[in-house]
Amino acid sequence: MRPSYRYILDPEPAQSPPDERPRDETPSDALLLDAYSKAVVHAAERVSPSVVNIEVVHRLRGNGAPQEAPRGDDAFNGRRGSGSGFVFTPDGFILTNSHVVHDAVDIQVGLSDGRQLQAVLVGDDPDTDVAVVRVHAQGLPAAPLGESKPLKPGQLVVAIGNPFGFQTTVTAGIVSALGRSMPSRTGRLIHSIIQTDAALNPGNSGGPLVNARGEVIGVNTAVILPAQGICFAVPVDTARLVAAALMKDGKIRRAYLGVGGQGVALARRTVRVHDLEHDSAVLVLAVQPGSPAGRAGLREGDLIVSFGGEAVTSIDDLHRHLHEGSIGSEVELVLVRRDEKRAVRVTPEESKR
Repeated sequence: MRPSYRYILDPEPAQSPPDERPRDETPSDALLLDAYSKAVVHAAERVSPSVVNIEVVHRLRGNGAPQEAPRGDDAFNGRRGSGSGFVFTPDGFILTNSHVVHDAVDIQVGLSDGRQLQAVLVGDDPDTDVAVVRVHAQGLPAAPLGESKPLKPGQLVVAIGNPFGFQTTVTAGIVSALGRSMPSRTGRLIHSIIQTDAALNPGNSGGPLVNARGEVIGVNTAVILPAQGICFAVPVDTARLVAAALMKDGKIRRAYLGVGGQGVALARRTVRVHDLEHDSAVLVLAVQPGSPAGRAGLREGDLIVSFGGEAVTSIDDLHRHLHEGSIGSEVELVLVRRDEKRAVRVTPEESKR
């Protein structure tokens, strides 16, 4: 018997399975783009009122004492500067970058409502490129701070700032990568940097990087030129901790040893003979006289392999161990000198820088 093909010619429309969406309800590209646009608009509308423009006059250092830079048409060649920031408390505390306000003798803040206010520097931390300034005003719109730890590559982000003086400029992109490290102006590495392709330009520094919920998840800090789409932001988790310390003490307390060094690879024989866990260490290039390292007997040419029981494989490892909690606390530092492995006791002091 020949099979029947009546079901193909049946004029009655086939019923869609209950768990499948009818064809005419499938999301179109226009609907998806509209949803993307709404997310960007929502984030911008929620945070933009908190974004400020920062104009500074920097301190000049010539042959004599520091001087105030001239104002007006003569204030060029880096004597004046500008950047962005955002209000994070209603009583006028503003987050921005250290490199925007460091050594500033005059700070003017332009609010989103058009007001121009004098600001004072609460404190700045060049090691993380975070600073806090304050204007004397109440009831300001404060940007909600989110968390940077849950971020994932590919997540939508929005950058808001004042590039080249164009106020409240909004750009959008994604989180390109997480966990980057970037050297600060002091040479110390800033960790867990957020990489994004949301366009940043000069003047964006200090502005907020925002997620789709309109929460600040980073402080925009740098771009790589002439590359396109490689931009960086300090994670808000770092900025929040630094800001709290700056508001409390006006500075970040860190310990120091008084050594200059660099990370080096160790010879296989050195690793094997001394039963080391890693094949790199910090080579001491200089020891400051009278410093904690000098008093502990460290010398040029020593290889620092551990500090406080933790391995030291790079100069950044050493910096990470020199936090506020290690100030005044005696710890064991293990080094290799020539063919001898030895442990010394050292007491870090508070850095005066």
